Amino acid sequence: MADKYDVIVIGAGPGGMTAALYASRANLKVAMLDRGVYGGQMNNTAEVENYTGFKSILGPDLAEQMYQSSIQFGADFVYGNVEKVTVDEDGIKHVKTDSGELEAPAIVIATGSQYRKLGIPGEDEYSGKGVSYCAVCDGAFYRGKNVTTVGGGDSAVEESEYLAKLVNNVNIVHRRDQLRAQKILQDRAFANDKIDFTWNTIVTEIVGDGKKVTGVKTHNKETNEDRLVPTDGVFIYIGNVPMTEPFKDLGITDEQGWVITDDEMKTSVPGVFAVGDVRDKKLRQITTAVGDGGIAGQGVFSYIESLKD
Repeated sequence: MADKYDVIVIGAGPGGMTAALYASRANLKVAMLDRGVYGGQMNNTAEVENYTGFKSILGPDLAEQMYQSSIQFGADFVYGNVEKVTVDEDGIKHVKTDSGELEAPAIVIATGSQYRKLGIPGEDEYSGKGVSYCAVCDGAFYRGKNVTTVGGGDSAVEESEYLAKLVNNVNIVHRRDQLRAQKILQDRAFANDKIDFTWNTIVTEIVGDGKKVTGVKTHNKETNEDRLVPTDGVFIYIGNVPMTEPFKDLGITDEQGWVITDDEMKTSVPGVFAVGDVRDKKLRQITTAVGDGGIAGQGVFSYIESLKD
């Protein structure tokens, strides 16, 4: 027997928690479903300095405050790993998890995305201690220092440009002999005297002193030379992976798996909304996820009301 709700929010990051807050405040019965601890990637962020209202706050502390706010109007927090989501002929959404089934006329997908990792020694050990996947989030911690960027696409070059405004030097390490970024972005990077390039090279290990990153080991694919390069931080940009496997049969994603929505966070399936990093969008930040969540939470209320009509 499935547990019944007005709306099921799948994912308890900043977008999901905000959607749950808005929907439950509108007197809807809300389930906020997550396979782990609430907060999402905020729990892996040492300090947040670009969320309005706080000069600086620890990521886990912000997650806790958001969570307490999200459940204050009665939203249920439910643990479970979503395996599949289907929609029946009456428009009811069935959410199958490893611990049972929930159903509701509306769902909000807030499962986010994962940074594609290099999968090398030291990457996980120094995550948040010198390894980052977001210059906007963490660049300010490296003012006046030297950092390494890994990647050669638009994100790697754009984020390196951003970092160059803060740090002493940025070294872009790319496995090919030319960038894949748009030409205008390349031109800007090549003209920036604070950005250097290491071509035909891969990072094989991230090293540190147990507390922070101190360098990277690299391998040149043409010369077979191995080096240990000192650096204060490593910013990795080799792509993101959307967490959308349970929704692949709904027909709401693009070829890469990102959920397509309109400005009201609606997908092509009535009653299915999506917010935050799981969407096809330009800027993936706490602030943008929270904005998405507010829009979706209010949109869910309007959708439920329309069903009554």
